[in-house]
Amino acid sequence: MQFEKCFLALAIAFTAATPSFSQYKEPEKKEKVEAFYPEVTFDSLQAKRMLAKGNAVIKGVAYTKPKTKLGYSAPLAPRIYANKMTVVLFPVTPYVEEWYNLRKDKENIRKRRFVYLSKDAYRHRLEAITNSDGEFTFPDMKPGKYFLQGLLDYTYKGTYNAYTGTGYNNYGGQTDYYQQKQYSKDFQDRIEEFVEVKEDGEIVKVNLH
Repeated sequence: MQFEKCFLALAIAFTAATPSFSQYKEPEKKEKVEAFYPEVTFDSLQAKRMLAKGNAVIKGVAYTKPKTKLGYSAPLAPRIYANKMTVVLFPVTPYVEEWYNLRKDKENIRKRRFVYLSKDAYRHRLEAITNSDGEFTFPDMKPGKYFLQGLLDYTYKGTYNAYTGTGYNNYGGQTDYYQQKQYSKDFQDRIEEFVEVKEDGEIVKVNLH
């Protein structure tokens, strides 16, 4: 009887220590994501002409503001300037216009999340890098309409009162105790703006937020 108990204990220990192998493993289900693209044909020649060198300059400042609990920018909050952020400039062709309108489609929120530019359309762009004050410049621009976009990453820090316990006195009263703690939360804001150069040689200033 003692031998049987020892054998059973060894068998259980061996089973626990030995990894289990299966011939078949059911894969996790992945959400099917349908990509949406503009139906207008992208005109690469038009985009190249619009991005040809001119004599105008687009100068801007990129920034955002902390969000409220409802997800809106706090109007009185200080600006958070885009530091070393890439600003992308697209010529506003009919293809880009339709892409932008698809993204703003309020009838289908899920659809708005998965609207893409074609590889050819994305290739026809200019890029600028901001300084620590969020400033950026696109020189040598021609008259025309352009779309600016950037993804601004920032961390919002704050404090809150954390409940730590309750104390009781000899008269039946109680006091709740709190300790102030710090927290931080990471955000990424998509900031974008349309800008138009009306005359060759002018300097156009824009706030990208």
